[in-house]
Amino acid sequence: MSKKLSEMTLEELWQLFPIILTEHTPCWADWYAEEVATLKSILPPDTVYCHIGSTAISGIMAKPIIDILIVVDSLDRMKQAASLLQSHGYIVMSSAESRISLNKGYTENGFADKVFHLHIRLKNDTDEIYFRDYLITHPDIAKDYEQLKLGLWKQYEHARDGYTEAKSEFVKKYTALAKQK
Repeated sequence: MSKKLSEMTLEELWQLFPIILTEHTPCWADWYAEEVATLKSILPPDTVYCHIGSTAISGIMAKPIIDILIVVDSLDRMKQAASLLQSHGYIVMSSAESRISLNKGYTENGFADKVFHLHIRLKNDTDEIYFRDYLITHPDIAKDYEQLKLGLWKQYEHARDGYTEAKSEFVKKYTALAKQK
């Protein structure tokens, strides 16, 4: 009998859920739209949703995980949203004072067919939108980002935090450039 996800160590989780990069596929936009329709049935009507991450950028390889930024206007609304989402089967991945991340599509047997990461943030904490938009309008920089990710993939295949950290300087640089415009 396999362990529950909540009983697994971080190392066991990273083995079960490795970094996988795949060619961009148009169905990711559909997956985003379908998941937002589900989220709209759970969360208040004034909640804002944005497709972020590499699956939102055509033409570059990405982990086949749809990242959705959920923007709320207060810490209370953030906690309420997280509670509502948990009651509908989403799992809290991380929680800090002003950021909560949840997921859907992780099973004791590995990834489900569709996987989602939800990032609940306040409206002044939306750097991912700046980065996404910069890469969309600068395809050459998007390709540089893809090459960076490809270079890090196997080194960090079972170390998601290391993979994210290794990309952070690039992300910060182009997010700052995007904010200057």
